[in-house]
Amino acid sequence: MSVSTALDDLRARVRGRVVTPADPGYDALRVVVLGGTDPRPAVVVRPLDDADVAAAVTFARDAGLPLAVRSGGHSGAGHGTVDDGLVVDLRDLTALDVDPGARTAWVEAGLTAGAVTAATAAHGLAVGFGDTGSVGVSGITLGGGVGYLSRAHGLTVDNLLAADVVLADGRVVRADAEQHPDLFWALRGGGGNFGVVTRMQFRLHPLDGVVGGMLLLPATAPAVAGFLAATRAAPDELSAIVNVMPCPPLPFVPAEHHGSLTIMALVCWSGPAEDADAVLAPLRALGEPLADLVRPVPYPELFPPADPEYHPTAVSRTLLLDEVDLPLAERVVARLEDADGMRVVQLRALGGAIARVDPAATAYAHRSARLMGNVAAFVDGPADRVRRAEWVAGTAALLDQGDPGVYVNFLADEGQERVRAAYPGATWDRLAAVKATYDPGNLFRRNQNVPPAG
Repeated sequence: MSVSTALDDLRARVRGRVVTPADPGYDALRVVVLGGTDPRPAVVVRPLDDADVAAAVTFARDAGLPLAVRSGGHSGAGHGTVDDGLVVDLRDLTALDVDPGARTAWVEAGLTAGAVTAATAAHGLAVGFGDTGSVGVSGITLGGGVGYLSRAHGLTVDNLLAADVVLADGRVVRADAEQHPDLFWALRGGGGNFGVVTRMQFRLHPLDGVVGGMLLLPATAPAVAGFLAATRAAPDELSAIVNVMPCPPLPFVPAEHHGSLTIMALVCWSGPAEDADAVLAPLRALGEPLADLVRPVPYPELFPPADPEYHPTAVSRTLLLDEVDLPLAERVVARLEDADGMRVVQLRALGGAIARVDPAATAYAHRSARLMGNVAAFVDGPADRVRRAEWVAGTAALLDQGDPGVYVNFLADEGQERVRAAYPGATWDRLAAVKATYDPGNLFRRNQNVPPAG
């Protein structure tokens, strides 16, 4: 069968769009968030239902095409697309059914975190979907889901009740605590290794609003160490993302501070509003704020819309760690001050509800990790990459406290050893066994891949 005949057959089987390089709109569809790449898939399928997904998956399998699955397109390794292969682009799967009485929601995989957060907020309910509105709900969920509500209500996977999955053989199954429980366990942290998740059911939590926003402080070492210590000591309803970085030219910050090293903290208090001032006081006391935009807001306001034309090119490294004390904070601040260009050390307090889940209950097993670190440097052209990569590696080594653990959703294209570090102990072997059951041919390998056992 010729390529054109095969594509005609695929189009006949799919209700959604089938787009090739010769079709209008191809260039817009092939782009993901990651910059510095020029992906050129052979075909992009925009399914409208499970049958479309199954048709695309079996077409790729039978044709021997590499297969990628795309939702929000935020993979740090660019896994949402693939050269000379087939992309299943889920962005037309956007059905959402909220049951306020049961406090649950069925969410299709093409929706973004911002869209779902806004829809559930209309009922005074929420589930944690990270901190970026344009992230796809399926990608963040399958890798674990760390965000503003994680310390209060657990990871996104801790609130996943069921998932509909298209498998490598084209079957559609529901995975939950009763049906395919081995697959349900693996989906909660094991990424896209096991099939195409098209629909998910989540547990929702009451949330009328939060006290949150940006708190910008001068980046002294005592302030960095103190911010993390105060966040960890606070009630679980407090979350903070601490970005230590040069201050961008923000219009609400005096110009003399632009470019100076700052703590750009994104803060969220989801507890009683009347307690916010007392909880936030230790953070505000760490320095004279350059900007304090923390205020009572509807929760969806913490998920502003993203610029669709923004495709950053950066080198990054993520790791889990136990503590950032004053001596380490001093070294981090000094290293940032000695560098040039846009660079950031991001630190997040974990714990709380995350740590109260048995490490064996889900494929996200790093339940005892206290902090997450991410180091990034933005790249100005190909010639700049080596220098930035060396700075990132050196800074990550500074933070490294001997635990090789990583959060899989923040991994770039870093090799199999780093993927294994995301799944400690027996978790890796258990995932490989599930993979052998549901995808023995490793069709779903365009991801942070766990090969099938055997």
